[in-house]
Amino acid sequence: MKAFQISFSTAQQATTWFLLVNGAVVPLSAYLAIKFPTKWLLLGLDVLLLAGMLISYAAPSATNGWWLFIAGRIMAAAAFGILLPLMQTIIATIFPPKQMAVAMGLSGLVVGLAPALGPILSGWILSRNHRLFGLLISHSWRNIFLVPIILVACMLILAIFQMKDVLPNRAVPRDFTSLSLSLVGFSSLLLGLTNVATVGWWNIPAVLVPGISGLLLICVFIHRQLRLDIPFLNVRVFLNKAFTLPTVLVVLVMMAMYGVEMMLPTYLQNILGLTPFQSGLTLLGGALFMGGLSPVSGFLFNRVGVRRLALFGFSLLTLGTLPFAFITTTTSARLIGIIYALRLIGIALVMMPLTISAMNAFPQSMAAHASTANNMARQLGASVAVALLSSVTQNIISQHMPTGQLKVTNPVAYAGQTLAASMAGFRVSFCIGLVFAVVGLGVAWFLKPKGEN
Repeated sequence: MKAFQISFSTAQQATTWFLLVNGAVVPLSAYLAIKFPTKWLLLGLDVLLLAGMLISYAAPSATNGWWLFIAGRIMAAAAFGILLPLMQTIIATIFPPKQMAVAMGLSGLVVGLAPALGPILSGWILSRNHRLFGLLISHSWRNIFLVPIILVACMLILAIFQMKDVLPNRAVPRDFTSLSLSLVGFSSLLLGLTNVATVGWWNIPAVLVPGISGLLLICVFIHRQLRLDIPFLNVRVFLNKAFTLPTVLVVLVMMAMYGVEMMLPTYLQNILGLTPFQSGLTLLGGALFMGGLSPVSGFLFNRVGVRRLALFGFSLLTLGTLPFAFITTTTSARLIGIIYALRLIGIALVMMPLTISAMNAFPQSMAAHASTANNMARQLGASVAVALLSSVTQNIISQHMPTGQLKVTNPVAYAGQTLAASMAGFRVSFCIGLVFAVVGLGVAWFLKPKGEN
């Protein structure tokens, strides 16, 4: 914020725009995977991702450089939003069903570890200047981008020489109407949900107008896809219970995960007084468990089936979330790390197996549409969870906040009541995450046992 001379609310736009664009482009994945050769599509997305990060890295430290930084984040979000479903489509295409479980689990190793290691690395870089292999690494925010820039550059070089065209392509009509409905509809809906955190649910221009208009456009988009011989996105995949039920459970996992993930770093830093680096280390054990168990979950999927894994995983998720509803201002960071790890073990045991189960509901020719629809539902579920948790937590904190007069007459009492108000908001957020976990446990009973068609 100091580098760009902006306020906290303006700084939040970086996250807002990233999530908006990332969610809006997901429906494009199936169309692009079918229309363009895999190698050139991947190279184009890698170039777009690398260019976006380089632009953000090089943005000048001034107010007018902020929008250049945002432009870079938008480019990176557009690439990332397509890359994840594309990766799942490629895995579902090149591996037979039994091998796909392990392959998808290995991909979960990367997907699970990256978001956890990122904040820790960022906190380490920003804490002070470092020397690594004789090189000075300053604590500038720009150096946060260096590691991903180097990794993406290496990935781009490897893709040039190693990537093959593995997805079958066919002629797809240019459907600009569906493209426009998809982009505008999902962008508007996600924008409305994102604004809930700052202005509440009933703000007409910021929430209701974009949210309702986005829903209407999405309904028109769905109606159009059902009438087209060659749809832009085959939404009929949701008519298959074997696909829809695991996808719903994936959404519930995301919502339960956000119920704690959103507020826990703030609790560790604002209540327990940890630095960003220390809070990252507190949560590192859970992230390592989640990453390490992802390949194992693929193996277990082949052995015991998705139903047993889902029931066991949601049970662990529920048990690991329950203690968060009772944490206090004196709860030890070590205990937080242990119960957080228990939650992520449960998430690791269900996330990829449920995704694999959903993908297995269709032949390989439908992999692009199934992967896109699964990721689209996951993105919408995450956005709804963020909007719900942010608004409810903020309302609870506001209701329990002491009056400004108390700050003058009794500063100590004001500080104590402010702390209590924050804790009330955190506990409600954790309880909402617990509700999602319990609902997921109930829905998991409807999954079919292994071997039953």
